[in-house]
Amino acid sequence: MDTAILTLLPALPLAGAVVLLLLGPAGNKWGHLLGCAMALASFGVAVWAFVIMLGRDSAERAVHADLFSWVPVTGLQVDMGLQIDQLSMCFALLITGVGSLIHLYSIGYMSHDPDRRRFFAYLNLFLAAMLLLVLANNYLVLYLGWEGVGLASYLLIGFWYGKPSAATAAKKAFVVNRVGDMGLALAMMTMFATFGSIGFGEVFAAAPGASEGTLTAIGLLLLLAACGKSAQVPLQSWLGDAMEGPTPVSALIHAATMVTAGVYLIARSNVIFDLAPNAQLAVVLVGAVTLLFGAIVGCAKDDIKKALAASTMSQIGYMVLAAGLGPAGYAFAIMHLLTHGFFKAGLFLGAGSVMHAMDDEVDMRRYGGLRKVLPITYATFGIGYLAIIGVPPFAGFFSKDKIIEVAFNEGGAAGFALGTVTLLGAGLTAFYMTRVMLMTFFGSQRWKPGTHPHEAPAVMTGPMILLAIGSVASGLLFVLGNALVNWLEPVVGAHHGEEVVPAGVVTALALAVVSVGVTVAYSQYAQRDIPETAPEEVTVLTVAARNDLYGDAVNEGVFMRPGQHLTRSLVFVDNRGIDGMVNGTAALIGGLSARIRRVQSGFVRSYALSMFTGAALVAAALLAVRIW
Repeated sequence: MDTAILTLLPALPLAGAVVLLLLGPAGNKWGHLLGCAMALASFGVAVWAFVIMLGRDSAERAVHADLFSWVPVTGLQVDMGLQIDQLSMCFALLITGVGSLIHLYSIGYMSHDPDRRRFFAYLNLFLAAMLLLVLANNYLVLYLGWEGVGLASYLLIGFWYGKPSAATAAKKAFVVNRVGDMGLALAMMTMFATFGSIGFGEVFAAAPGASEGTLTAIGLLLLLAACGKSAQVPLQSWLGDAMEGPTPVSALIHAATMVTAGVYLIARSNVIFDLAPNAQLAVVLVGAVTLLFGAIVGCAKDDIKKALAASTMSQIGYMVLAAGLGPAGYAFAIMHLLTHGFFKAGLFLGAGSVMHAMDDEVDMRRYGGLRKVLPITYATFGIGYLAIIGVPPFAGFFSKDKIIEVAFNEGGAAGFALGTVTLLGAGLTAFYMTRVMLMTFFGSQRWKPGTHPHEAPAVMTGPMILLAIGSVASGLLFVLGNALVNWLEPVVGAHHGEEVVPAGVVTALALAVVSVGVTVAYSQYAQRDIPETAPEEVTVLTVAARNDLYGDAVNEGVFMRPGQHLTRSLVFVDNRGIDGMVNGTAALIGGLSARIRRVQSGFVRSYALSMFTGAALVAAALLAVRIW
């Protein structure tokens, strides 16, 4: 594996984006084909690199390449450096593989959009930025990719910028993510001040010699960055609104890839977090809180995409929680990330197929009975549903159960609390996903008059079928012989802890909780009529969940309003204090000058009188002194 392979991975989609953006309307007829070709070519390169890596010993699989000197300044030398190892290979295959399927799906989904070329240009730009993020060998190149995916997300969420809600959602996502980005920027500054470098190798090698306080500060700043990109509490508010973008965007960016960048950042920085137990604890708490937060919100959403968005938030909470458990959980966090990429992307594409059939309707209360008219969508969506709730042998069963196991294996009160949280999340997941399934595909037809549902074309159903296959097969492949754990061990370390709660007991508990969630949802949404509008007489928790647990209100009350008052106070101090002193001094000098200027009248007789008066006063003073 040489430099050419590393360079081609992000360069191919970047070239596609540049060509499509520069050609303008000239590429409207074939732009989508070029975009898909660049994504598929990058996937081919990733597979090629994976095959080469398999042929090498474990210790020799990581490859580094410095392309050119990027920041050659005194005291800070940063190269445009790339690396590919076992961790980044997992992400490269996920990004290009799932990304290529979503590109193909978009050919059908965006077929009638006059700006389809621009859409595929943005998709290619996103792939290039995301690949740069996971292939970087230092934090500055990672930051470049980090900002690139933020830009691509902004452009894709606001793709239909003529729609006010889409433009507002794009701006909101951009602003909230900038808060997290400040965390990454400050973390890099702290690294440079402490270690004199921001390269992965140099930072990780020097980390054991740093104080725990410094490492905790760096870890918390990296966690802030991860919260922004991965929509974790308290920076989760943008993800639901981001569903205003086209559905393929939701599948690619807000389900399978970009929102997992925070998990990648924590796993990549595992050396720092392992040396900073307080930062690790913060990661666990954020994951646990977000896990329940997203699940509760998902239980009350009638918009199918927003229900899946809340689910994404919750599932990433599982990953973050596992990553916070250190070497015991890193590999399982990545395992759930990979399986989630299959079934959640498939669920979003299935939602897009339903919307395609229902004239872009997103309210599940307007669905019902679609399994008969959308058989392929029903089957593939159903497989994704079984995977996400953790029914064996589907992918989510293996990955999510492993996280529940490592949570219980922490032992003591902490292990019991974390295990209980993960089990409760599994039950809520089963409830809200069964709710989505029943409201969409079962029950009576609640369609709007004039709606004639029809199955999506093959270019859309094909990727859905392939993702459904991945939702079945991937989990078992990862756990057989501890394949993924052994694969990632050189990067994230090994763990040989004791089994506090037997795996069989955890599996039985998880399946029991899932059964309860499914049963409760079935009793509420299969055995009762579903009204066309949500009932107003509901519990306080339901009202809160419908309002995203007042995340926006909290952000407004805790951050925005105080920020506005602080800004106004600073403006007042600047205007009346700093500017007042400067302007007051200038006014004083100007006033004195004006008054002194009156002495200079320009008349000789006035000057003679002044001279005579002055001489007389001097003479009088001398005479007085002599007499005294």
